[in-house]
Amino acid sequence: MKIILSPNPYRDRGLKTAQAAARILKEAGVETRFCLPFEPDPRFELPKHLTYAEINQEIPTADLLICFGGDGTLLHAAKVAYSYDVPIMGVNMGSVGFMAELEHSELQQLSRLAKGDYTIERRMMLDVSLIHERREIYSEHALNDAAITKGAVARVVELSVCSDGELISSLSGDGVLVSTPTGSTAYSLSAGGPIVEPTAQNIIITPICAHILQSKSFVLSKDRTVEIRLGRQARKTAYLSVDGGRAIRLSSGDLIRIRRSERSISLVRLTGRSFYQILLSKLGKS
Repeated sequence: MKIILSPNPYRDRGLKTAQAAARILKEAGVETRFCLPFEPDPRFELPKHLTYAEINQEIPTADLLICFGGDGTLLHAAKVAYSYDVPIMGVNMGSVGFMAELEHSELQQLSRLAKGDYTIERRMMLDVSLIHERREIYSEHALNDAAITKGAVARVVELSVCSDGELISSLSGDGVLVSTPTGSTAYSLSAGGPIVEPTAQNIIITPICAHILQSKSFVLSKDRTVEIRLGRQARKTAYLSVDGGRAIRLSSGDLIRIRRSERSISLVRLTGRSFYQILLSKLGKS
């Protein structure tokens, strides 16, 4: 069995947690590779005794990918794992970590991986594409959400939202989110959206600070195609960001098309904690 360990060096200082995980897995007979999820600042000092491999070279032959960090680290790794259908698991080194399976104090459970003592949970993903003047200029996969938001200047953006070509909402506000059930506990939750079980198959549309009193979220069938078109922007700016990644500047009349991906992502489950147990613990209630 070969497992990639992908620690966020800014969260896992000195990669101490990842190294502890490597020792536990080695004792269980598992082969490991250290692959950083991104290139850190050159001034940032990494442990010199470790060998670092390129994740894109190692992932095709990997059985599993373990991330050490917050949900952002796992979202980044999901882009790589998705292409090769490699299961991923998160070890929480952040503040919330809704998607993480283990806390850093629970590393001993990693030894169960070598015995196959775990389950796989499939999570829906979204295909997001940006069409400018009838030409697709950007595409990405989303595990959490696609966010269409206004720029830093305090001006609202005007958007029309369609489902399978039928207008369902015209919005004027700070933007709109299109989320998976996994993403329903992320930005969408902060914007007042519904909590949806992460293994469900739905597309969730949540307005961000809409300037109408009756603005509500929509929970759509997984088979719908969502299209969001920008109205006249004039001097206003708006951006598209997928899973909190790079912001793509939008122009008047741009179309964002979002539909369910044909493939899903696999998350490893070890602890047996239910979604509701995780939800209550992360939201600070018992």
